[in-house]
Amino acid sequence: MRRMAGTPLLFAVGAVLLVAALWRVDASPERIWNGLSRLGWLFALMWPPSPGGALGELLQGLAESLAMAFLGTVLAAAAALPLALLGAGNVVGSAILRFSARRVFDGLRGIDTLIWALVFVSAVGMGPFAGILALAVPDTGTLAKLFSEALEGADRRQVEAVRAAGAGRMLAVRLGLLPQVAPVMLSQVLYTLESNARSSTVLGIVGAGGIGLALSDRIRINNWDEAAFIVLMILAMVAAIDLFSRTIRLRLIRA
Repeated sequence: MRRMAGTPLLFAVGAVLLVAALWRVDASPERIWNGLSRLGWLFALMWPPSPGGALGELLQGLAESLAMAFLGTVLAAAAALPLALLGAGNVVGSAILRFSARRVFDGLRGIDTLIWALVFVSAVGMGPFAGILALAVPDTGTLAKLFSEALEGADRRQVEAVRAAGAGRMLAVRLGLLPQVAPVMLSQVLYTLESNARSSTVLGIVGAGGIGLALSDRIRINNWDEAAFIVLMILAMVAAIDLFSRTIRLRLIRA
């Protein structure tokens, strides 16, 4: 009864906070209406979508974004696995080492991909290499955290059985622990690939290569029909990767 009595108060507080936030960002009804009207005008300019005679260039940019997403994910997964072992409590006994490893995870994933892209564009120059690094660095922290949690949630009995057979600590981890969590890790890597396929299209806006550069150029010069065509290409790429990832995950579940 007390919880039910407090529900109207929570709704009232939430409504007040929502109104205050909308007022703070100047989201007046007039501004919303004008924005929706302009958005409708932009949608009208987008139809029909057209490649503008640059289909080959756009396909090359899309392939570049896909390559950035794939390579960034692979590099992140390769770097995350040994770091995850350092952060897993059932692998490393030192609390100080585990704490230090986990703070490294937080530091890597705590900075957004777009900020990393700006850093690497300044460091290595414009192009897809900067985009690959910008995707790989934060994903290393994210995957290392997820991998270490998966390792800690694994069944200890298989590891103990391998140790009882005379295997050393590292061999027990390789034979008794990693096979348990490998499907979970692969699923997490596939999800990261999906996410990176979307993120890689944005990195081109800051000069990190990919289809994003072509999209920002079209928007800058108000070629909205070509911008709409690029958006449709991005949606098709993300949908294809999602279908591929889903197929792999379903096979892992049924295996």
